[in-house]
Amino acid sequence: MTKELLPNIDWAIVWEATCQTLYMTGVSLFISFIIGLGLGLILFLTLPGNPWQNQLIHFVVGAIVNVGRSIPFIILFVLLIPVTKAIFGTIIGENGALPALVVSTAPFYARLVEIGLREIDKGVIEAAKSMGASTLQIVVKVLIPESLPAIVSGITVTAISLVGLTAMAGVTGAGGLGSLAYVIGYQRNQQDVVLVATVAILVIVFAIQFVGNAITKKLDKR
Repeated sequence: MTKELLPNIDWAIVWEATCQTLYMTGVSLFISFIIGLGLGLILFLTLPGNPWQNQLIHFVVGAIVNVGRSIPFIILFVLLIPVTKAIFGTIIGENGALPALVVSTAPFYARLVEIGLREIDKGVIEAAKSMGASTLQIVVKVLIPESLPAIVSGITVTAISLVGLTAMAGVTGAGGLGSLAYVIGYQRNQQDVVLVATVAILVIVFAIQFVGNAITKKLDKR
């Protein structure tokens, strides 16, 4: 039925582009999660009254996060060309977009983690301190478990943002559904290809949102 409605679509290319988008999203999301969680914890722990309170470190890390969040993706992609070439030897293809995707989204996720940690009842943290818990124990047994719904909700938002950024990266030669829509759909004036690429991106976004909401709802004890 689909082939009859869209006879000019090469579905093998659509599938390949979809896999490229999922690859860029998945790999960059995993790395951004690790970096963002670490930065978010540092931002929270270095606040006044918290175990690692340090105004200088908090200011420096906060500044790094703010800069990373503020630079437009295309400019960031250009700025990171030397780094990308040094790591992968090329700026073309899925791997060529990963550094810019990570640097763009990790600071964004770090702020979401910090916001989630700030919502934790300080009484819970003080109770852990009074029982002699170390900073590591507070992080592992109090902060992360208590903020888990916010952490999952944040990674869901970040993943959806990443899907959009991969589409933008496609214009720079990274491949994926964005490249499919631009190179084949727009430049060759094949509007049906643009439509299919758009629908595929929407399906990915809706799937991420559905799964993220379901997990967040299950983890939220309120």
